[in-house]
Amino acid sequence: MGIILCIAMMTLGAILTFGVSWEVSGANIDVIGIILLVIGVIGLCAYVSIFARRRTQPPSPAAPVVEEVNRHRWE
Repeated sequence: MGIILCIAMMTLGAILTFGVSWEVSGANIDVIGIILLVIGVIGLCAYVSIFARRRTQPPSPAAPVVEEVNRHRWE
């Protein structure tokens, strides 16, 4: 799940929980909204945790050193 999908699920869940007063036989709209909110929060936490771990991992000592060449340098 991407960050956009997590935020969309949280938004839809909040709208269903707090903004809608529909009555549907066989389904409780408030519970569906809370479930979507919880799934969105869990997905967002997992995404941020994986993204943060990916950003802070140092390169391995066996990684080759890459040197940049400035091709547009004015001399």
